[in-house]
Amino acid sequence: MAPSLSEYKTDVHNDWCPGCGDFGIVNALQMALAEMGIERDRAAIFSGIGCSGKTSHYINTYGIHTLHGRVLTFAQGAKLASPDLTVVAVGGDGDGLGIGAGHFVAAGRRNVDMTYIIFDNGVYGLTKGQASPTLKLGEKTKSLASPNQNYSVNPIGLAIASGFTFVGRGYSYDVRHLKDLIIRAVKHRGLSFLDVLQPCPTYNDINTRDWYAGVDLADESAQRHSRIYKLEETKYDSKVSYASESVLHEKISQALIKSLEWDTRIPIGVFYQNELISACTVRMADKIPNYLENPPSRQRISDNSSPLTDISKILDSLQI
Repeated sequence: MAPSLSEYKTDVHNDWCPGCGDFGIVNALQMALAEMGIERDRAAIFSGIGCSGKTSHYINTYGIHTLHGRVLTFAQGAKLASPDLTVVAVGGDGDGLGIGAGHFVAAGRRNVDMTYIIFDNGVYGLTKGQASPTLKLGEKTKSLASPNQNYSVNPIGLAIASGFTFVGRGYSYDVRHLKDLIIRAVKHRGLSFLDVLQPCPTYNDINTRDWYAGVDLADESAQRHSRIYKLEETKYDSKVSYASESVLHEKISQALIKSLEWDTRIPIGVFYQNELISACTVRMADKIPNYLENPPSRQRISDNSSPLTDISKILDSLQI
């Protein structure tokens, strides 16, 4: 019988700030795993450094808390070693798009069959609110001594340009919609990316829950509208349906244009999806006989604590 939602929860004390968007993301991820019926020993959550890094402690699957900016390298290695493992990597916008930006781009080229979720709040929450790569130029949060001096990174645009084959955006306070996005991302055959917008109530007093809700956008009749809108409620079509260079360019172009919408109208949903590009594990299987049937994680490397491969001759040859 598939695990229940409660079985994906742990009893580890959660010390995130009240109102933090991280809670919604973790809840959505737990709900997605439960709805898909993934056994807890067949899933692994990898996390980077930052507030979001604690995610792997709060979900009752295999959990690996990795190094700053290096979560994708660990997660890709696990997936390539165990192709039948469901792998989800999580990290903050600073972790993934600052120190980890090089790995982000390289991962897109490989298209490993896994999911990467960025917790995007515009600040480095764990280290007292410095501006992260997604904070807009000129914005000054209450944690900054002066306005941000750097241009911001467009996570959606960077993911598409890097080669991610499923690119979407969610909002941490719309948990059910985010849960559905995570399910689609995990089921995608290839590397999927979700940029999840979330308020940081402690340090970011600009992109707050009220700001996303459009409290400041009331018109003359006192009617307000949320900044957030869902792409699936429009005629937007994200999927590359057949192999054609013109179709591919059209889908990429529309996704990049849509990713630039901000301020009063912010789209969430799937921006781009292309399953016509083979995943890395498929290419590995074409190159290495029996890779899927006998992947590295199932291969014996020792017998009674003695290594099966004798590398002493190799080591001796390296002596000076």
